[in-house]
Amino acid sequence: MQITKENLTIIIVTIKSQNIIDDCLQSIDPEVKKIIVENSSDQEFIDTLKKKYKNIECYLTGKNLGMGAGNNFGIRKAKTKFVMILNPDTILRSDTLNKIYEISKDLKFAILSPLSDNKDFPNYKKDIHSENNKADLIEVSQIDGYSMILNKDEFDNNFFDEKIFMYLENDDLCLRTRNNFKKIYVYSKSLISHLGAKAVDEKYRNELEFSRNWHWNWSKFYFRKKHYGFTRAFFFGFLTFFKSIIKSVYFFLIKNKFKSRLYYCRASGFMNALFNKSSWFRPRLD
Repeated sequence: MQITKENLTIIIVTIKSQNIIDDCLQSIDPEVKKIIVENSSDQEFIDTLKKKYKNIECYLTGKNLGMGAGNNFGIRKAKTKFVMILNPDTILRSDTLNKIYEISKDLKFAILSPLSDNKDFPNYKKDIHSENNKADLIEVSQIDGYSMILNKDEFDNNFFDEKIFMYLENDDLCLRTRNNFKKIYVYSKSLISHLGAKAVDEKYRNELEFSRNWHWNWSKFYFRKKHYGFTRAFFFGFLTFFKSIIKSVYFFLIKNKFKSRLYYCRASGFMNALFNKSSWFRPRLD
């Protein structure tokens, strides 16, 4: 079935994204359905969005669920066959979706995405050999999570792993998709801009850095353990853990509190994953 504006819903998970989301929403065809999942209790934020934009549904989760669980929340609310996972710090071109509509005709896929317009930072990895008869359609092994269109019928309601709060949830989804012999494509004639790490207000920069370092190490261990086994996860993570402990102590002694806590968060993320603890760390965004 071809993607159209009638059978597509765009899902955007937000938290403290007031400074960035308008550019994203204004770049989307107003006729396309949109679901905003706000990972907080900020009623004022979603009331503002509902007044400014049409074809938009907004939901408050009441707490920070993370990207995977937040996207699953939106997917469950969507009534269309296709959903587009989009970060609030992305901007579509005027023909981005029209190009996707065109290429999707008679195309069997599980995941499809526009191409990043920044050639220095491609939004995919391609470690497979594939031949297709459509120019500019690239079969890939992995797509970055800031933009991906999912054919819901291909997933049996098994979308993002909600144990992962952030980082590698898209890698996990793509790997499971490939393991099930389903197709992932990027279409190079459809372009998208990604500002990168701008989805949350910059004033929370320090808290976000602590969170990113904690979850990056938690998610790496969990992902490797899930797909490749405990031994490999431990082997590839322990050296980083050991170095992080040393650096945290060093920066504590020279009274650099920011870097001391940053490296502590790296070590803590690894340790919590090692002992099978949940990805509980949350940045303070009050």
